[in-house]
Amino acid sequence: MNTYTKKITAIESEKIKNILEKKGAVFDQVQYSIWRAKTSLYQVIYYSSGKLLIQGKDISSIVKFIDESAQFEDENKISNVSSLEGKYIGTDESGKGDFFGPLIIAGVQVDETNKQKFIDLGIKDSKKLDDKKIMELASKIKANAIHSVITITPVKYNELYSKFNNLNKLLAWGHARAIENILEKSPCKLALADKFGDESLIQNALMTKGKNISLKQMVRAESDIAVASASVIARAEFVKRMSDLSKKYEISFSKGVSEKVIEQAKQFINLYSIDRMNEIAKLHFKTMSEKILK
Repeated sequence: MNTYTKKITAIESEKIKNILEKKGAVFDQVQYSIWRAKTSLYQVIYYSSGKLLIQGKDISSIVKFIDESAQFEDENKISNVSSLEGKYIGTDESGKGDFFGPLIIAGVQVDETNKQKFIDLGIKDSKKLDDKKIMELASKIKANAIHSVITITPVKYNELYSKFNNLNKLLAWGHARAIENILEKSPCKLALADKFGDESLIQNALMTKGKNISLKQMVRAESDIAVASASVIARAEFVKRMSDLSKKYEISFSKGVSEKVIEQAKQFINLYSIDRMNEIAKLHFKTMSEKILK
């Protein structure tokens, strides 16, 4: 075997990256990738689409080692956390790792009726779905659940990041707003979010209605149907907003962080000036300081 591909999550990619770092791999980027790792025997590329590619003369041993070490999640598995019964809210975000475009945070409220409906529809973590399927499922989720979509445009994102000076605090603010918006329409006692940073961050960002809710955070919360549903409508909004940006500035902006993204940023600067980069990009990314401004 000299070529191997697999769709993986961002969390799994970080596990693999750590494994390869320990094996002495050298890292860089190629077009459309988030990272590439190279050794004398093989190269491993993780693309912004979520695809992992391993290439080399004989990669059987490294593929087996990565599979066993990373403990890949079953792509089709959706489970309901046993402690979460009845009506509750799930939240998730999209655009966090993308240099261009907004940060979108969504919340979806599920109950015993729509929960099973969403499972039957095949809703799962948006990272495991293509854009066409995401757009199709997003409309069905919105039609069958109380939801909230928080869109933090690049201009607002850069303003908030300057205020918080911390991505996890910014994320917590967005997750809290999504929860509060849903509680305004339909009170419930429980919310679930993916675990990031200190667990108190979202709790502290909640306002009057949210202060009385029980908030749970867990690793791989996207395995829960409510969080998976939120991830789908967040991604659908991100995809739409990226398309709108591309049309507005007549540049086909790419997702993720790659050499292509750097080329597009420099193209934007040539056409519109560096002072307007805050209209399209998250300026605190190292891509800005280390790749574009140098």
